[in-house]
Amino acid sequence: MVFKAIGLMSGTSLDGLDICFAQFWKEDFQWKFKIVQAETVSYSKSLEDQLRNSVHLSSQDLLALNSEYGFHLGQATKNFIQKNQLSEIDLIASHGHTVFHQPHRKFTLQIGDGRAIKAETQIPVVYDFRSQDVLLGGNGAPLVPIGDELLFSDYDACLNLGGFSNISFKTNHQRIAFDIAPVNIVLNKLALNFNQNYDENGDLARKGKINQELLEKLNSLEFYNQSHPKSLGIEWCNENIFSLFLNIEDLDILATFTEHVAEQISKVFNDNNLKKVLFTGGGTYNQFLIEKIKSKTQSEIIIPEKEIIDFKEALIFAFMGVLRWNNEINVLASATGSSHNHSSGIIA
Repeated sequence: MVFKAIGLMSGTSLDGLDICFAQFWKEDFQWKFKIVQAETVSYSKSLEDQLRNSVHLSSQDLLALNSEYGFHLGQATKNFIQKNQLSEIDLIASHGHTVFHQPHRKFTLQIGDGRAIKAETQIPVVYDFRSQDVLLGGNGAPLVPIGDELLFSDYDACLNLGGFSNISFKTNHQRIAFDIAPVNIVLNKLALNFNQNYDENGDLARKGKINQELLEKLNSLEFYNQSHPKSLGIEWCNENIFSLFLNIEDLDILATFTEHVAEQISKVFNDNNLKKVLFTGGGTYNQFLIEKIKSKTQSEIIIPEKEIIDFKEALIFAFMGVLRWNNEINVLASATGSSHNHSSGIIA
């Protein structure tokens, strides 16, 4: 049987909504996939600002945005379906936009009401993939390791370079996963000081000088000594990162932070003897960062076709929706730290 699903992913860097329509089927007991159509739909300046500032909203305004953004997701998906003349779609799986992520307090919030998406599209929707895991004692993240395990097992590890860098790999017959360090959530914010949404190819960072004192402070942050599973959120960056940048030139901060990210990532590669690593996410286009990582590790870095770089997360959320629909495990306790593997997501 072939399942046809649409995955919706909005990352912390807010560069738009990733929509991926894919087919999934089993062959010799192995899951296979094909991306049929995928695109990124940019946010209007107004919606981007609303999402960026959602953490500061009153409870009533946040609930209103939850509905409004849900209808926006539904409309964007409906446009995508019509434009590409898609039919017989089994389900839509939506990650939503993360406003709060505080697993230690047993909550995480991704807005974009799945019921509104269902109302717009008239297609079943699976949403809110993270909350159940947090209630079961997990980090609610990372979730994509189930896709790495079942769709991308040809690689020793899968690294995503998005707002945060996260990795998943097998050790002692168990797939573990964790966030390594912030990436674009910091680099993009710094690039705004140069009237750019991001540091294209790492060209700005390349012009800066490494500030050794800042680099040491970054590398000595307590998070890097913690054992996995562990995850990062914007709250952590606000508390631990940005305050370290005072009185340092922006170009030097970019250069230093890029060096810091490369050091943390290559350390994970080297400590775990990872031979072949698949790179995806927007940070894969940061040539300066990739050069830095390559210079610090012997691991073979695999950069796939653009479709996989850009849409692997949306693809995996579509796949997680299919697993949830079939009531199969779609969250791995070994990755999130929850009490057991489970099938997560609310079905509308």
